[in-house]
Amino acid sequence: MDAEFDIVEIHAAHGYLISSFLSPLANRRTDKYGGSFYNRCRFLLETVQSVRAEWPEEKPLLVRLSCTDWKEGGWTIEETVELARLLKNQGVDIIDCSSGGNVPSESPIRIEPGYQVPFSERVRNEAGVATAAVGMITNPDQAEAVIANGQADLVLLGRELLRNPYWAHHAALELHADAPLPIQYIRAFKR
Repeated sequence: MDAEFDIVEIHAAHGYLISSFLSPLANRRTDKYGGSFYNRCRFLLETVQSVRAEWPEEKPLLVRLSCTDWKEGGWTIEETVELARLLKNQGVDIIDCSSGGNVPSESPIRIEPGYQVPFSERVRNEAGVATAAVGMITNPDQAEAVIANGQADLVLLGRELLRNPYWAHHAALELHADAPLPIQYIRAFKR
């Protein structure tokens, strides 16, 4: 808040600390933070409660989840849906739906454009919470289709913005939408 950010995202995916509590493959605890589904979710739920107590209700709070470990006996999309319901009830506004990263997968993940979008769609439809889709979404038409088809409420870009920091402006031009530009850049983006 002091830095005047408008949004906060809690990263609970990809094998980082919170994610390691969620996955039954990584969490071997025998105390109140291990074992059952709720116990494995406890650390994240307590984190969300603490953040939401400080973060204004009118400002969005996102949680990034790995929707599956991509491995038998690991975290599942069904658990993600149930957790998303709990997070929604605690004031989380958007679930950022990613996958993997906690444990090595023995099965090959078919990585192709939009391969994680079905996770977002399922969480959105079954948990009744807004979602963000990620994962090899690289062109404006693809991003627009994800939103238009109701598979997510927004699309988040990572690597594509590293490759092209002006992606949003190029997308606006391609989709015939207006996008504000800094005065210094206007000549570079004339139609």
